[in-house]
Amino acid sequence: MRPLIALLLLAAFHASAADAPLPYAAPGKHLGVVNCANSLCHGSITPWKGSNILQTEYVTWSRVDKHASRAFPVLFEERSQRIAKNLGLREPAHEAKLCLDCHTDNPPAAQRGERFKLADGVACEACHGPSENWIRSHTAPQTTHEENLSRGLYPTSEPVAQARLCLSCHFGNKDKIVTHRMMGAGHPRMPFELDTFTQTEPPHFVIDADWQRRKQTWDGVQVWAIGQAIVAQELIDVLLDPKRSHDGLFPELVVFDCHACHHPMTNVRWTPRQGVGPGRIRFNDANLLMLRQIVRQVLPAEEKEYTAQVSALYRAVAGEGGDTRDAATKLRAGLERLVGRLAERSFTGNDLRGILSGLVADGLAGEYSDYAGAEQATMAIGSVLNFLAKRGELKQVGAANSALDRLHNEVRNDDAFRPERFRAALEGLGKTVR
Repeated sequence: MRPLIALLLLAAFHASAADAPLPYAAPGKHLGVVNCANSLCHGSITPWKGSNILQTEYVTWSRVDKHASRAFPVLFEERSQRIAKNLGLREPAHEAKLCLDCHTDNPPAAQRGERFKLADGVACEACHGPSENWIRSHTAPQTTHEENLSRGLYPTSEPVAQARLCLSCHFGNKDKIVTHRMMGAGHPRMPFELDTFTQTEPPHFVIDADWQRRKQTWDGVQVWAIGQAIVAQELIDVLLDPKRSHDGLFPELVVFDCHACHHPMTNVRWTPRQGVGPGRIRFNDANLLMLRQIVRQVLPAEEKEYTAQVSALYRAVAGEGGDTRDAATKLRAGLERLVGRLAERSFTGNDLRGILSGLVADGLAGEYSDYAGAEQATMAIGSVLNFLAKRGELKQVGAANSALDRLHNEVRNDDAFRPERFRAALEGLGKTVR
């Protein structure tokens, strides 16, 4: 019975961790980066010998992480000021809550400690939670990770919780989101893939045996898969929320495929997909396309239902049959179940090779003729190749990386994207991983 009890306890931990309030909504004071920056804490120049953590986390964050170097300073640039003006905001970008909520750690005034500084940017407590109640205990030798979590430390090592945290800014949620109106005012589009961005941040932690003993086994594939599902959930939540699903006469256009509309009229690029005819507004399905391969490979018994639910949403959104709210609600419930299943699933080498093969096959079949799908597939393929290489299961690492570089070049500029060139690069990559 012990293994069963352990599994039940692990499942209960994952569920509670995934439901933890996001740092910006959690109780407790944000004490400020200065409390973590001491060389005897996380501000060491070099890793400590004999320590189970690097102790260099602050230095990595402050020197090379854009959360520190760019997130807040960019608000002072001319482009940001112009966006704020175009939106009719009363304050400049570096003072507007709309901007600060994602470009820095922005707790209410009553939750800011004496040494807290807004100018520190997306700092420690923006991700790890207000430290008032755990800053002392997290250095105590006998305190467990679970005890710190119970005091308000955010569970960044739990895949669903991590996805919810990162995507709360890099896509949005019920409290904050980059809308079509904001992009129209000049804000960049929000391309994001959880594992890719985690690796390029760069991470300020090392996942070794001790880390996994104290926290949990890390599976980057699982993080990638769950991230895809969470984005799809958030898109559907916008559709279902009457306060966010419309902007004047029009729907909230952020949930649709940008490049289905944003291209020269002389560039006739419509291709048939999912039974949706030409001239119809198309749901932004980039993440749903990635999930199709994940479901097909690791949850094959659910593929038929998933495909049917996605197709029903496509048709309803395009006005070609069915009720949009009903279709969105059913797919949202299906994605909720999928996230739960993925949180309990370990991915094998065969899973990875199957997902990679499916991504390449879909691309060659023209499924990524839209830029967003091609962009997301490129990041996904890069992540899967990385996972295979780390496991020693990728034979032609150099050739695969060169082919991946060519694929990245084809999605580097959305204005210059050409589906036929992307498919040619994808075909070349496919030959290196057979």
